Amino acid sequence: MADLVIRHGTIVDGTGAPAFTGDVAVTDGLITAVGEVDEGGDREIDAEGLTVTPGFVDIHTHFDGQATWDPVLAPSSVHGVTTLAMGNCGVGFAPARTDRHDWLIGLLEGVEDIPGTALAEGLTWDWETFPQYLDALDRRPHTVDLGVHVPHAALRTYVMGERGADHAERPTGAELARLALLVGEAVDAGAVGFATSRTEVHRTRDGARIPTLTAGADELLAVAEVLRQRGRGVIQLISDCYQTTDDELADAELGLMEQLVRASGRPLSFTVQQPFHAPERWRQLFGRVAELAAEGLPLKAQVAPRPIGVLLGLEGSANPFVACRSYAEVAALPLDERVPALRDPERRSRVLAEHAELLDRLPDGLFRQICGSFDLFFVLDDPVDYRLDPARSVGADAARLGLPAAGLTYDTLLRRGGRQLLYLPLFNFAHRSLDDVGEMLASPHALFGLSDAGAHCGAICDASFTTSSLVLWGRNRDPGPGPGSGRTFPIEWLVHGHTQRNARHLGWYDRGVVAPGHLADLNLIELGSLACHPPEIVHDLPAGGRRLIQRAEGYRSTIKAGVVTFVDGQPTGDAPGRLLRGPQPAPA
Repeated sequence: MADLVIRHGTIVDGTGAPAFTGDVAVTDGLITAVGEVDEGGDREIDAEGLTVTPGFVDIHTHFDGQATWDPVLAPSSVHGVTTLAMGNCGVGFAPARTDRHDWLIGLLEGVEDIPGTALAEGLTWDWETFPQYLDALDRRPHTVDLGVHVPHAALRTYVMGERGADHAERPTGAELARLALLVGEAVDAGAVGFATSRTEVHRTRDGARIPTLTAGADELLAVAEVLRQRGRGVIQLISDCYQTTDDELADAELGLMEQLVRASGRPLSFTVQQPFHAPERWRQLFGRVAELAAEGLPLKAQVAPRPIGVLLGLEGSANPFVACRSYAEVAALPLDERVPALRDPERRSRVLAEHAELLDRLPDGLFRQICGSFDLFFVLDDPVDYRLDPARSVGADAARLGLPAAGLTYDTLLRRGGRQLLYLPLFNFAHRSLDDVGEMLASPHALFGLSDAGAHCGAICDASFTTSSLVLWGRNRDPGPGPGSGRTFPIEWLVHGHTQRNARHLGWYDRGVVAPGHLADLNLIELGSLACHPPEIVHDLPAGGRRLIQRAEGYRSTIKAGVVTFVDGQPTGDAPGRLLRGPQPAPA
């Protein structure tokens, strides 16, 4: 008799093959039969009307701190994710000497907008080396499986000390050898790969550039050689190549990535997004990836399955009025005191006048987008519709009502006791449509990623990519004319992108497919009711730290290694997840 049998579900098996109706039997955490299962189960679940998928694999998260104190790892786990990778973008907390703890907290606070007070209270620091960090994770229960990259910034400062925090400094020969040795030790201990950052956007809490920004080719190639020797591990990289207007910089960064792939022989993925100021750069990057893939080189573009948006609000990290003097006067007040102060007509007039002056002198760029892109500010409905019809923006509403857009934005942020959030797509919406995102997703050289789950706690909440992509591109997408229309994808393709494709890229061949011998990581989804609620800010991190949470509807059950971990979006209290040490072989 099986431990668990799921009956009569519509099985989307993760390979991209057509869905079919059948049963799934599970014993000892593994799938033992798929199709018509005659044997009974100690527990049986009727999945008639439900879609049965593999558990989702999120390859780009930043739970490196949270995983040391939180077994649930929401919001990823409430969106069907059963396996995730951390240590992305070269930032993390190991290796770490005692005198670098505060610096590493400041790095993650600056780069990933994770409250430093929460990290300072929550991190136990019962490790120094990277292998010890893995051991610490291994001792803690989780609802999901975890894989961890070696973070370049932590490694560099561990080897080079204070010098390593300066991206212009170069390691000595001895330091380079030490760095390579530690990468080898980390991979031997179970690191999933090596991650680094080459973007000026990444700054520490104090505004300093990330120490890996201009790391030399010799430093990165030393790591590549270690991976080649070990024959395992991946490289994850973010570069400014996707957002630069400088062709030479884009070519140089692509050239460096090509060197790394050729030298290591290992898979490399890098961030590709579409910024407003360089809306066609992604095409060049995808073109080069396709050329190298034709040579058999394992280079992939990691993309987001919808626009990446910042959430603006009085409780968040950003709002359009934050730089106005009259707003700053009350910015430090508790929300329940700040809202009445902002509703005062005289203060409102002063803030709006200062805001108008600010917009007059602001150049084009990210800060201007946050302060004044009213035609791209959206109030998210419940459930959220990520098709983002420009005719429903705050700017469009203001025009219809004959109101100043800044004033309507101000008043909107005061709704719900000052807890109203506005969504501003910063990337992947340059042409006011989702067509370019659809082209990226359709590429065989793309990986579905970039959720940044666990990070950007006061500004971005994209851990819902799994849920929203199934709704946006599969169930709700209208192929006809009009707002939100365009390319659609079969549910089977979307599930494949979130499961088998991601798992195989990281060398995890034991999951991502509903087939005998594979890990029994499963989602039972009521596709018709699948939905994302609007993000909300909660204060449940250590020291009362804030973060954004986005809840989902439609996940009837999530199963991790045969154990039901979530029912109707609520954790059951079981935490069967484990640390993944290196590649996971395919079933015999």
